[in-house]
Formats: sequence, C-alpha cells, structure tokens
Amino acid sequence: MPMPEQPRPTVVTISATYGSAGPRVGRRVAEQLGVPFVDRAIPGAVAAELRLSLPDAEAHDDAGPRGLERVLRSLAAVAPVSGVDLRADFGDRSFCEATEHVIRRHAESAGGVILGRAGAVVLRDRPATLHVRLDGPVARRVKQAMRLEGVDRPTAERRLRDNDTARAAYVRVFYGVDAGDPALYHLVLDSTVLEAELCAELIARAARGVAAPSRASAA
Repeated sequence: MPMPEQPRPTVVTISATYGSAGPRVGRRVAEQLGVPFVDRAIPGAVAAELRLSLPDAEAHDDAGPRGLERVLRSLAAVAPVSGVDLRADFGDRSFCEATEHVIRRHAESAGGVILGRAGAVVLRDRPATLHVRLDGPVARRVKQAMRLEGVDRPTAERRLRDNDTARAAYVRVFYGVDAGDPALYHLVLDSTVLEAELCAELIARAARGVAAPSRASAA
C-alpha cells in the first residue's frame, strides 16, 4: 500500500522595495508560521558553493551591503578575486544559479520565508507557495526608512534609489522580468500604511490558505 504523500514545507517569498519594512515583516511572518526566515543565510551558502569569500558573495547578492548596482557599474574594472573572475561569474549566471539552488534547497527542506533574490520567479512553479510584494509610494517609503533606520532624509533617499535600482536590475538582468509586475505575486501590500504586524498576519493567513489544498489532498 503506497505511503501518503507528505505535505510540502510552507514557503513564502517576499519581494520588498526599500523602506517597505521587508525584513521586519518577513521575520514576523516566519515567527507566525514557525518556519525559518531565509535572508542573510543565502549569501553564506552561495559563497560556500562557489568558493567565494562572504564579502564577494554579498557584493553580488541583491540585498548585499554594497548593492548590485555598484557591482553593475564596476564589473568591467573588477580583477579576479579569490580565484574567481567576477566578470565571468556574473556573465554566465553562475552566481544566480547558485542562489537559485540555495533557495530551492531551503524551500524543500525546512521551508521558510524567503526575502528577495527573485524568489517569486525562482519558485513560481512550486505548488502551495505564496508570493508577496511589499511596496508603497516613494515619499512614504523614505519617511518609514528614516524612522526604521534612524537616518536623515538625504541618506534615506539615496539608499532608496540605490537599493530599488539594484534589486530591479537583479531581476531584470537575470530573469528578464519587472520585479514590480503584480502578476508575479498573489498578494501586494502597501506596508507604508499597514503596520508590520498586520502585514505579517495577512501574509501568514494567506500562506496557510495557499498550503491547505495541497495538505488536504495529501491526507
């Protein structure tokens, strides 16, 4: 007699523009669902796969502290680092593919809330996976970033331009899609108006609803 199929781990992908409180909302969703929050673990795992240093991996990562846009502007001048030519690495998608592998591994092992890295595109064919976009008007995102990060307006505005450009470039360069396209997501929330707790509650409820049909069929 065949064994019943085990339910897949719960997975939520969150695409978040700068100032939309993506990390804060993501952590709370993960807590409510009892799954890992998959964010800073990704560059480390990718670095291990490609035998890069962590700073090198973070430089390519869409949420890295140096920002992808800076890498895009300076690729032509980058020399081999740690035995890897970053120009070739970027051009042949090896970094992107390693990131995809890490995301899929997390999704199929423990599940989790995956922030950024084009998760909605990478896992678009995975059943019972909720894809979420957090966004809001620029002025409100700047104001929220000032409050959350404790920075002045010029700093928040500069970070918004750099981060939004970098993250949009990551999705456009590697996947040929617009990260702001609502068709990529099941749920789009203005997290500059809705509090982080409410966003997390809505996302968690939606994730349980998306997962419920597959779990029922697996029973």
